[in-house]
Amino acid sequence: MAITGGVATLLLLALVHFSHSFPSFSLEEEFEFKSWMYQHDRVYDLDEYYHRLRIFTENKKRIDFHNEGNHKFTMGLNQFSDMTFAEFRKSFLLTEPQNCSATKGNHISSKGQYPDAMDWREKGNYVTPVKNQGHCGSCWTFSTTGCLESVTAIATGKLMLLSEQQLVDCAQAFNNHGCFGGLPSQAFEYIKYNNGLATEEGYPYTARDGTCKFHPDLAAAFVKDVVNITMFDEMGMLDAVANRNPVSFAYQVTPDFMHYKDGVYSSKMCHNTTDTVNHAVLAVGYGEENGTPYWIVKNSWGTMWGKEGYFLIERGKNMCGLAACASYPIPLV
Repeated sequence: MAITGGVATLLLLALVHFSHSFPSFSLEEEFEFKSWMYQHDRVYDLDEYYHRLRIFTENKKRIDFHNEGNHKFTMGLNQFSDMTFAEFRKSFLLTEPQNCSATKGNHISSKGQYPDAMDWREKGNYVTPVKNQGHCGSCWTFSTTGCLESVTAIATGKLMLLSEQQLVDCAQAFNNHGCFGGLPSQAFEYIKYNNGLATEEGYPYTARDGTCKFHPDLAAAFVKDVVNITMFDEMGMLDAVANRNPVSFAYQVTPDFMHYKDGVYSSKMCHNTTDTVNHAVLAVGYGEENGTPYWIVKNSWGTMWGKEGYFLIERGKNMCGLAACASYPIPLV
């Protein structure tokens, strides 16, 4: 059957519309994306598939371009590779404005020498495994529990998993906002005045805001006092990590950090002020690599991100504001 001019025009317009709706990608790009989908157990409908493929391809190009340059850290694909930074920021970072500075802290530094390197993971059973906060801006709770887990283990010899969900649900009176953000220093204050924090088993994590279900019988770890390190005193942080315990801190995540894989992270894009911090983590040690001093940091994005859930960040320059609001608790044991 012959195709008339009108029908042919309609078919051509349909093909043009289809090509605009689903732009062409190379076989290699689609293969990489499908392999990544399989690895991370992702399933999309057709529209979403091409939308995510475009974002994935742009991220992959950004990663490859970075890795071809002369940088102290490398990037790589991870579970966030099909997301824009705006989507990532909304789901995983602090969205409520944070004012985290301690203009004058109460940490008292020692006058002694510090070891060249320190890693609390190697000193004993003092650091719990990397956890995963999921799609909830609750990083502050994981920084808090990670620090209290460690200081309690150092004091008692007993390492236990503590509840992030209790902090998500119950710590709002201390200027915390559940899945929308908070600060470890304020969470330590909540635990101190609430008379305890439950275990992970006693108050399980759900990755969403809920009503407070804590009761005193659940309390398993306690805070005697909260120590804030003076704003921008990175040597005070070093003193605390070297001589006492891991330290909670907050800093600013910018788009390149989302793709961090290995090496010592540094950035010219981030700020070093107290009002730009958007993520909270745990410094468990420090060292130096090829002349660059760094912090060893435990994150809360699972073990498939970064260095099995950890990252290194340049030390001594208040990189991305990491010395703006560091703190740790004194355990009550």
